[in-house]
Amino acid sequence: MTVLLIDDDHEVLDASRQTLELEGFAVEATTRPENALDRLGPSWPGVVVTDVRMPGLDGFALLERVRAADPEVPVVLVTGHGDIAMAMRAVRGGAYDFIEKPAEPGHLVEVVRRALEHRRLVLENRSLRAQLAGGGSLEARIIGRSSAIERLRAAVAGLADAEVDVLLFGETGTGKELIARSLHDAGRRRAGNFVALNCGALPDTIIESELFGHEPGAFTGAQGRRIGKLEHADGGTLFLDEIESMPMHLQVKLLRVLQERVIERVGGNRPIPLDLRVVAATKVDLLRLAGEGRFREDLYYRLNVVTVPLPPLRERREDVPLLLRHFLDAAAARARRPAPPVDAAALARLAAHGWPGNVRELRNVAERIALGLGDGLAGGPVAGAAGGGIEPLAGQMDRIEKQLIEDALARCGGRVGETADKLGITRKTLYLKMRHHGLHRGDFAEE
Repeated sequence: MTVLLIDDDHEVLDASRQTLELEGFAVEATTRPENALDRLGPSWPGVVVTDVRMPGLDGFALLERVRAADPEVPVVLVTGHGDIAMAMRAVRGGAYDFIEKPAEPGHLVEVVRRALEHRRLVLENRSLRAQLAGGGSLEARIIGRSSAIERLRAAVAGLADAEVDVLLFGETGTGKELIARSLHDAGRRRAGNFVALNCGALPDTIIESELFGHEPGAFTGAQGRRIGKLEHADGGTLFLDEIESMPMHLQVKLLRVLQERVIERVGGNRPIPLDLRVVAATKVDLLRLAGEGRFREDLYYRLNVVTVPLPPLRERREDVPLLLRHFLDAAAARARRPAPPVDAAALARLAAHGWPGNVRELRNVAERIALGLGDGLAGGPVAGAAGGGIEPLAGQMDRIEKQLIEDALARCGGRVGETADKLGITRKTLYLKMRHHGLHRGDFAEE
């Protein structure tokens, strides 16, 4: 990340550059803004800090040029002739901040640090959106960059056209129906129906009719013919979620369907041939259930031609930012409001979460963030906001830097020159940082 520093006063320019460089920022300084404008654009990783009153292209004209290149490049205006009217003009013109000369070094550093963090988040969000929009069909649907998701996508791609039934195994919320739909849509059966049935959501009294359909008069209230889910999926895919919840007497009939691809409607005698693929899903060990007599062992082995495991979110935490951005954009679009940014501190909190509800829980978190209800987790502060239980990133980095310097000084016995060499900084920089953190070399000197 770069700070583009612009001022026609050489002394002010040099002083500001030294202040920022001592804080570790990469700085490009110039007295001629025209020379720097060509590099600015949607992918430029930096912020602009510019004087307002300059010959030729002044700060407000420069602000317009920068916003034309990319309206989300933060521009900080600095002037020694500031007043309320000028500050209002800066804000209305889209400036990130407005600082009066002479800029107090600590304030300048803090404003630049916040502006760079804002720019980093903008570029990161753009990158995530580009990945979501630019990938192929499976990449755009099965979202993630972890090795576990890469293996899952490869499995789906390899099985999409295979004429075998598939058993999906994964915890609640890992996306079993999404994978079943992906298998259907990526294969040759995509022109047929995708029919989903949750075996645990239907009463025993109607599940048989739901699956097999019925003829008129098959039972009380059956006034007309009904086409069941199996028949409706002819030519396509039948997805049986929570297959472990299917009643035992229906498991026998399902086994026959899987073996013969033929059904009879309830109350009917005519065999109806089917051409369908069955994708079943479970969150429990079916073989264990079979050993306990709660699931048919022969049905288990018939379903277990190919088993595809779905990884829980806690085992692919690196996918949380990409998934969060996807769900945030979708939630914000539904709420008809812009998707809010999520700062590094809030994102770290989300990445450290255990995600017992997996991707479904993350989607709900995104909904809450999009509505401005904190960081989405219980008791969490608003994403992107300081305070409220999450320390701003600058404060966290400040504490980490102090601890590192303390440790280095202790190991070097308080010898500043040796400590600076170990840390890879100059003695002057180390002295400035020690003063900033209230550290004294005598406190670390060896006795």
